[in-house]
Amino acid sequence: MTIRTFQGVVYPAQCDAMGHMNVQHYVGVFDQATWHLFAACGYDSGWIETRREGWADVRHEIDYRQEVRAGELFVIDSAVRRVGTTSLTTWHRLSTARGVSAEMLAVTVYFDLAARRARELPEGVRAGARALLEPGEGA
Repeated sequence: MTIRTFQGVVYPAQCDAMGHMNVQHYVGVFDQATWHLFAACGYDSGWIETRREGWADVRHEIDYRQEVRAGELFVIDSAVRRVGTTSLTTWHRLSTARGVSAEMLAVTVYFDLAARRARELPEGVRAGARALLEPGEGA
């Protein structure tokens, strides 16, 4: 199931010498969308302090389809593509009024911040992620 995870506007300071949003800012807004998706799955950001549990990105695959320029409004819609034992594979689509501008597929591992290693997804997060799986995708 796809949900709206972020909306924003491109500021001139986010643009590169060629006049379109720079790659670093695509990654930044996709990262913000990911946090909203994880919250929708049941993750609580307070766990960073209270449980010392968080996330570590291990793979990003981004397809850039068309430039986004200063002043353009955009939205990001996201979904869970796969629920693993210790990781989630997520998909994100950045669109403007002109259509799809970029898509990102990411693999993010649930992480023990003290031990610095992967750990199993909490059952509540796993159940929430399964509820957001796109039809036909893996659990």
